[in-house]
Amino acid sequence: MAAEPAASEFDLTDELPPLDIVEGIEDPVAVTPMAPQPALEEPLPALGSVVVPPETAATDDPDLPDIRYRLEIDGLEQVDLEDRFRDLSALLDKGRKAGSAAQVTARADVDVQLAENLLRSEGYYDAVVTSVVGPLPGEDGQLLISITATPGKRYSLDEISVTGTEQAPLASEPGAIARKALDLSTGDPIVAAAIESAEANVALRLPEQGYPFVTIEQRDILLDDETFTGDYVLPVTVGNKARFGELRLAGDEVFDLRHIALMPRFEFGEIFDSRRLDDLRQALIATNLLSTVAVEPVSTGVVDAEGIETVDLLIRQSRGPARNLAANAGYGTGEGIRLSGSWTHRNLFEPEGAVSAAVVAGTNEQSLRGQFLRSNAGQRDRAFQIGASVARQRFDAFNAETINFNTNLSRVSTPIWQKRWTWSLGAELIASRESSFDPALAALDRGTYLIAALPTQLGYDRSDSLLDPTRGFRITVRASPEAQKRTRGAFDSYGRFLLEGSAYYPVSSSLVIAGRARVGSIIGAPRDEIAPSRRLYAGGGGSVRGFGFQQLGPRSADNQPLGGRSLTEFALEARYRFGDFGIVPFIDAGRLGDESTPSLSGMRYGVGIGGRYYTNFGPMRIDVATPINRRPGESRVALYISIGQAF
Repeated sequence: MAAEPAASEFDLTDELPPLDIVEGIEDPVAVTPMAPQPALEEPLPALGSVVVPPETAATDDPDLPDIRYRLEIDGLEQVDLEDRFRDLSALLDKGRKAGSAAQVTARADVDVQLAENLLRSEGYYDAVVTSVVGPLPGEDGQLLISITATPGKRYSLDEISVTGTEQAPLASEPGAIARKALDLSTGDPIVAAAIESAEANVALRLPEQGYPFVTIEQRDILLDDETFTGDYVLPVTVGNKARFGELRLAGDEVFDLRHIALMPRFEFGEIFDSRRLDDLRQALIATNLLSTVAVEPVSTGVVDAEGIETVDLLIRQSRGPARNLAANAGYGTGEGIRLSGSWTHRNLFEPEGAVSAAVVAGTNEQSLRGQFLRSNAGQRDRAFQIGASVARQRFDAFNAETINFNTNLSRVSTPIWQKRWTWSLGAELIASRESSFDPALAALDRGTYLIAALPTQLGYDRSDSLLDPTRGFRITVRASPEAQKRTRGAFDSYGRFLLEGSAYYPVSSSLVIAGRARVGSIIGAPRDEIAPSRRLYAGGGGSVRGFGFQQLGPRSADNQPLGGRSLTEFALEARYRFGDFGIVPFIDAGRLGDESTPSLSGMRYGVGIGGRYYTNFGPMRIDVATPINRRPGESRVALYISIGQAF
């Protein structure tokens, strides 16, 4: 039998009975009036004031016990995702108990979504994750929650391309740079973190090679569920290739263009390189006179015949505090307590003309020092300093009252800007009244010395930190030719030389082996003709631990240190760190001799252990040591408290 044709839309409408003839309803439009409700007339709360709970709230009824549960996870361990899942799981984050069954279900739903996201981030786009919640038999009402993941096939990259956009096609040169920087290969699994890292590398490398205005557009990955591969396309907008143009200023004019022009490591017209821009920003930060600073390229629209645009650099300065107060404290056996404080105005004589005053109040030393320092003096990283000081020293080796005038031109490292090569050329004029034991007279000798010195220093630093190095090495050479005139005495000239090296090797992330060697020599004059304060000494927290300050070496008839003309020192440490604390066992060795040639014969040794507390500006150090084969008059235990590692 032939089927009846389906009724059309109009046929269906025509067949509906009219409302006014529906049986059982006398008046279909009659409505009983609603009683007035004032609450409905109040305005709705703003959307921002509505708090949506992440899950059903726990009951506050103390008579109702918490619902406890156990979680089983299946399918994630095989793809190395179970540990990450457990770290982020809502079910595990809440202590395996909930206030209601609805809470348990809500957490399970969140964890299902978490597992799916983790799997997809690793390329398992067909993954299926389910959860089952049921009671545990005989477990006093506990629930068993099973999260089961079926990862499926892992997708990998097939075709990889970097393109421009319809408005800005990608030229061959930036395209080649971007493709090389992308560092993705056909066959690689489609892992979200790897792709995001590769795209970030593109955004980094293009500005380093002349393209300052790079924009990474939204990627496109077309998946094929038959071959389990994905075609990856990354659109990139690069703009014109660029050259460095002029400098511009905005914000507070802490430095003018003339001074800032000393700092760039590029010339006008060079191809743009974002690393040079970052270097300029770091140099400005290192002045310590800016609270914030930004350096950004600005398009000028000036394009040459080669299609290369000139871009200016806009420097936004925000003035920081120019005055600084600092304090330091330390203790060393033989040296006593040493407290120091300083006041600095870093820009009293613009630009970067700093004036400082410092005072030392110690058990055996008191001093007052004033200094003028011009940073970036006519050249980046070059500093000119002139200073004067008066000091009173009362050590076992000598007593001295000293006036010192000094100046130097230098290139030095700072905690913000650590440099590989450093150097210093200086001059000193010293007037010092000193007393020490004279073996020839067998009595205490007192005299006034006038000294002129030309101290120089050269350093090479491949370590990773000034205050707390963990890898690399350092080498420092110091030389100071000096001329001396003692009242009622002869004119003497001599040279003071010191060579020091240290190395740092990370055995693991928590253990660093550090070693130091130091040799010194004074050539040109006998020891007893040299002012006691200019001789070499050994012993103390920065020398050979286990011995008091300046206590190692030749001694007088009354058992006081005499100093020497040659120095040999070694130190070895094992720096073990756990969190913000550390333990450092160490052994130091040293020798001080009357002759000018350093030697290894007659070495003395000290052993000890130290504690470290690591702060943002460096470790605080406490070392306790004892000498091996202690001799009469030497301390059984020596204590040192300071900031920074021993070397």
